[in-house]
Amino acid sequence: QVQLVESGGGLLQPGGSLRLSCAASGNIFSFSAMGWYRQAPGKEREFVAAITWERGTTYYADSVKGRFTISRDNAKLTVDLQMNNLKPEDAAKYFCATGKNVISPMIDSQYEYWGQGTQVTVSS
Repeated sequence: QVQLVESGGGLLQPGGSLRLSCAASGNIFSFSAMGWYRQAPGKEREFVAAITWERGTTYYADSVKGRFTISRDNAKLTVDLQMNNLKPEDAAKYFCATGKNVISPMIDSQYEYWGQGTQVTVSS
């Protein structure tokens, strides 16, 4: 089995910073990439950021470029998302995901395994 556990969500004001973490365990031998997605109530799930295991290539949604940074720790099997200058539009439940044969890290259907999510609330 594969397990993904997100942590680090919380409540903060606009302009604040937050760091999310995703810990992976189980059969991750052939995983090729990990990504972060978010979903607000009544809205579709949207891509946020992704990183490949082999080369560490990063991908970002236009809405978060310059504010969010994704990183990985291969030894710890974790992927972090540093979020700076948070906006009310960033409020959502954030999910991490991974897959064995991810070809396009920005497409959610490429991922086989998903965490349960961590809530990020941005409010003044």
